[in-house]
Amino acid sequence: MWDPDVYLAFADDRSRPFYDLMSRVGADRPRRVVDLGCGPGNLTRHLSRRWPSATIEAWDSSPQMVAAARERGIDATTGDLRNWTPQPDTDVVISNAALHWVPEHSDLLVRWVDELPAGSWLAIQVPGNFETPSHAVVRALARREPYAKLMRDIPFRVGAVVHSPAHYANLLMDAGCKVDAWETTYLHQLSGEHPVLEWITGTALVPVRERLDDEHWDRFRQELIPLLEDAYPPRSDGTTVFPFRRLFVVAEVGGARRSGG
Repeated sequence: MWDPDVYLAFADDRSRPFYDLMSRVGADRPRRVVDLGCGPGNLTRHLSRRWPSATIEAWDSSPQMVAAARERGIDATTGDLRNWTPQPDTDVVISNAALHWVPEHSDLLVRWVDELPAGSWLAIQVPGNFETPSHAVVRALARREPYAKLMRDIPFRVGAVVHSPAHYANLLMDAGCKVDAWETTYLHQLSGEHPVLEWITGTALVPVRERLDDEHWDRFRQELIPLLEDAYPPRSDGTTVFPFRRLFVVAEVGGARRSGG
């Protein structure tokens, strides 16, 4: 279960990729702007500020996140992103740190491009840090008993569906888009007690929490602490440097000729 308060514990660090993504979208006066995977709505509000005349549409698969977004005045909808289809007046679609949870998102991107009007914009950001120690130690610990039998079906390989920027660029160029794709590794400077553990508690550990009772969950977190601190040792000033790679793709629909066209 997603917890908006835990997720927002590092709101400033988590929001930076959103602003970097949005800054590359060249829409002037879009009619409808869609936030797919809106989370608690803290970033969706900035879409309204940038495009005050646009209708803002927001979706998230988590009822808890949608409830938090609605508390912020966002008219959010609970739904699977695979079931979303654009309205005819959709001019901007943004998905920030959500599509890596959808294994077939490459197919979705092509479908959305086919359904969006020419001149619209599609912008996505997905994490690309699934082979880093923060995730590797979680997978290793989950393979031990007593956790292994409790988490046999957990989707730890979610990162296997995240591709390179070149993959997304080629995919969307073949679909007739003009594409800007890149990657950035942020060096987050985290503070507090066990900050990397707290960071992944709000994201990567959500499936773990869903499968463990309170006793096993507390034990799992305690066993993670030395593993994470060995991988990400705190500095003498109390901060911890946490590298985090992210992939970005911004596509203008119909901005390039389709292959063979």
